[in-house]
Amino acid sequence: MDPIKLIVVVSFLSCTGLVGLLTWLLTRRVQHVSSEGFFLAGRVLTGGYIAGSLLLTNLSTEQLVGLNGDAFTDGLCVMAWEVIAALALVGMAWYFLPRYLRIGVATVPQFLEVRYSRTARTIASLVFLAAYALILLPIILYTGARGLTDILNLREFLGVGSDRAAIACAVTFIGVLGGVYALFGGLHTVAVSDTLNGFLLLAGGLMITVFGLAAVGGGSPVAGISELYRAQPEHFNSLGQAGQSVPFGTLFTGVLLLNLFYWCTNQQIIQRAFAAKNLAEGQRGVLIAGAFKVLAPLILVIPGIVAFHLYAGEEIRQDQAYGRLVRDVLPGPLAGFFAAAIVGAILSSFNSVLNSSATLFSLGIYQRLIRPAASEREVIRAGKVFGWTVAVIAMVTAPALVGQDSIFGYLQTMNGIYFIPIFAVVLTGMVSKRVPSVAAEVALALGVIAISCGYFVPRLSELVDKMHKYHFLGAVFLGLVAIMFIGRLVAPRKERWQWPTQSPVDMTPWRFALPFGMALIAVILTVYVAFARWP
Repeated sequence: MDPIKLIVVVSFLSCTGLVGLLTWLLTRRVQHVSSEGFFLAGRVLTGGYIAGSLLLTNLSTEQLVGLNGDAFTDGLCVMAWEVIAALALVGMAWYFLPRYLRIGVATVPQFLEVRYSRTARTIASLVFLAAYALILLPIILYTGARGLTDILNLREFLGVGSDRAAIACAVTFIGVLGGVYALFGGLHTVAVSDTLNGFLLLAGGLMITVFGLAAVGGGSPVAGISELYRAQPEHFNSLGQAGQSVPFGTLFTGVLLLNLFYWCTNQQIIQRAFAAKNLAEGQRGVLIAGAFKVLAPLILVIPGIVAFHLYAGEEIRQDQAYGRLVRDVLPGPLAGFFAAAIVGAILSSFNSVLNSSATLFSLGIYQRLIRPAASEREVIRAGKVFGWTVAVIAMVTAPALVGQDSIFGYLQTMNGIYFIPIFAVVLTGMVSKRVPSVAAEVALALGVIAISCGYFVPRLSELVDKMHKYHFLGAVFLGLVAIMFIGRLVAPRKERWQWPTQSPVDMTPWRFALPFGMALIAVILTVYVAFARWP
């Protein structure tokens, strides 16, 4: 074997194996015999683990490959997905998390049952599970495999004849390894491995930014920043224009709503916040994650702009830009380390979705509808079997995504199908104590149907494209909220719904939650104003 290839293989296996060993050492005494221990890590997670797990569950190759690909085309305006996320995390820490922890729920659908009805919980659980199996998991696997294939040139490395075959091999490897983490170790193992992999990915992502800027600046990253800003000024506008993936006006409609759902009501993400040992640790972890999201464009946007500067005019698809950049600027001996960081990021997102899928199925479907008398061991076993089933479905369907232009844009578009209805129902349930159960049930079903029709029915999709899909999502959200408040006026709950008076965890808030959140909001506004270029 070529010496460079040998170094790549050894460093990749060493880094991946080290993370696995440390995860085992740190979690080997954790008990998973109860559903709370397996699905909520025994409610013992501290702020550091929550922040690390939140970040790495979110930060995966759909961002590294997909968002940098969008930056390759549209520039700095795509940072909205990261910077606005910090605003949503402030909302999570201040408003949503205290209410979730007060009830002590394990899942978002469980909150809907407490607030509305068992039917609302069942609808939400089914919507989540279908979306995770058919949308999110295949995209995570595909973008991960796409990144590894381009970075390591897997076609040549594995000796396979086609791009699709190389991607299929990478998908299988990631899917099996991720399933082992998620379905044997539980949420505690997921959170610990996420945090460890986070250090690898942060180091690897910053490495690519530094090496990329050095390539632009003739060996100097500082000179590279100046040259990039001088040569590509149109790519440094925080305000997206019409025709770009994130026009400025959409920040206040679909982009904001999608971020609020993702960080405040998405089971895959907030499950680790449900596992906080107390409110203070939960708020601390969520807000620290928000601070890092403001810095995320350094590794999720700048490399895409660097790739545009280096490869403008060449025949290159935007989802291949990041992998090409890494292959060109990263010294060969470091390729194995970066591949391990990429695999860690993929595993983090993949195993978190698998763990959440198992949680939703076990607690929301199996225990409630199929076998109400099931023991704790049976509930956990059912979740593991379902998780492996979902993993196999995702591994089979992921290669079908080969050829998508903007994989990140595709992900956000498809996410809207279930993001908007669930967020509308959760938020309305928290704000109003009189909205009846039937109004929430109708809104959940109607929202999924309306957005699906807007995307896939030809004549309707043409209208949606004219108004922009993110504005369409905002309009659907307002319509669903209106339907629920009409229900409140026509047939309100006979008695006001009341929040529980006791919580399973200490509800003393973090004393820095308010000033920390206000500082984050100020930073977000400053970033947008500093890079704004009005037409």
